[in-house]
Amino acid sequence: MAVPGALRRQPANRGLVSHCTHHHIVVFLLTFFSYSLLHASRKTFSNVKVSISSQWTPSPWNSTAPELQPYELWNSSHLFQNAEEATLFLGTLDTIFLFSYAVGLFVSGIVGDRLNLRWVLSFGMCSSALVVFSFGTLTEWLHFYNKWFYCCLWVVNGLLQSTGWPCVVAVMGNWFGKAGRGFVFGLWSACASVGNILGAFLASCVLKYGYEYAFLVTASVQFAGGVVVFFGLLTSPKEVGLPELGADEDEASVEEDANRPLMGNDDVDDDDQNYSIQATDNDNQPKAIGFFQACCLPGVVLYSLAYACLKLVNYSFFFWLPFYLSNNFGWKEAEADQLSIWYDVGGIIGGTIQGLISDVLQKRAPVLAVSLLFAVGSLFGYSRSPNSKPINAVIMAITGFFIGGPSNMISSAISADLGRQDLVKGSSEALATVTGIVDGTGSIGAAVGQYLVSLIQENLGWMWVFYFFILMTSSTILFISPLIVREIRLLLHERRLRMLAE
Repeated sequence: MAVPGALRRQPANRGLVSHCTHHHIVVFLLTFFSYSLLHASRKTFSNVKVSISSQWTPSPWNSTAPELQPYELWNSSHLFQNAEEATLFLGTLDTIFLFSYAVGLFVSGIVGDRLNLRWVLSFGMCSSALVVFSFGTLTEWLHFYNKWFYCCLWVVNGLLQSTGWPCVVAVMGNWFGKAGRGFVFGLWSACASVGNILGAFLASCVLKYGYEYAFLVTASVQFAGGVVVFFGLLTSPKEVGLPELGADEDEASVEEDANRPLMGNDDVDDDDQNYSIQATDNDNQPKAIGFFQACCLPGVVLYSLAYACLKLVNYSFFFWLPFYLSNNFGWKEAEADQLSIWYDVGGIIGGTIQGLISDVLQKRAPVLAVSLLFAVGSLFGYSRSPNSKPINAVIMAITGFFIGGPSNMISSAISADLGRQDLVKGSSEALATVTGIVDGTGSIGAAVGQYLVSLIQENLGWMWVFYFFILMTSSTILFISPLIVREIRLLLHERRLRMLAE
């Protein structure tokens, strides 16, 4: 008895390796490090919050010491009366950034599907670097301190940084097909975590000279990266004369299974399916899909809502972990920055392993569900971590594995799956739009979360913050539960058919 095409399990990486060229490697590395640099500049802000808070608040001094005159000159940097007010404003800046970032993602996805992805990405990187330099370095050098100016700069920075993710995911989607996408994108999505590690490392190295130099270093490296992207990035295989993905599907049967969208209908007859990522008609330029059409694609809304809850938790660790370690345990800021790296290490390993498992199963949602269930337990355990750096680092890495891993998978591999469904086979220009919707909705949740974290911490303490994280992680599972049930049923159905075939 012949086994249906939907049930044939070919090694996912075989088709990937056979089509890999040096252009694929260059694209992988350029997109990887371009987004890493964007994340490094974001991480710098979270790593120097203690220093900024100290600069913006009065320091205790001897009451008998003479008061320096003029008062406005010597105390112009004191924007707040105490550290609590400064902390709340820092949380507000995080919220402002993420709200503008979320709005920008919805726009950037649409723009990226209509303009040259290389131009959009390079412009965003270079412009964002100039804004970061102005925010952290130029204002300190000029001794110019103004809350409204900081807010305006961070709004602009969020809009500019939003050009990054939809563009790099779209470029990767153009070069890497369904063959091994979970593993490739799981490994590639470590770019955010690598950027966090790079930002923490650079900040801790120069923080002793002043927090303005941390911004200077990361902004300079990011600007240089934008220049390299402008001159070196290839956005599509056709730019170097290579066949577009899906053009040679009929030449190898492995590609038939490897390019099958995970979000598609598995019961459709193989002869009626076309999994071409690019349009086969060279005479007609594919039209970009509309925003509301993208929202109506199967799985987009559910994964977007789930990612809003999960990104809230993931970004709360991203923005507040060094501050939490310094504030809760009394560790030095540089030590807290270096220790926070272990969360990202766990996320890198988690995204890669879980992506590989999802490739083997050819299903994403069940893998996410199992990881998120363990994430609830790891959050509970980390909230009770003792004042020990080795133990804290181990539990932190485990937490990153079960939270950062699913977050990376939704934002990269699953977004690519959603944007390459057979329902949009006539519109190859859908991936950046869908990615913008998923990541934009996630950023809205993260934006609200950053303000709530500072509010909960100030009124109830850090323990209630972790209870809030557990609630949001459970909500993530709830939103994708229909997809979990559907994919588990498909797995069981495929298993029964295989048993009958044998």
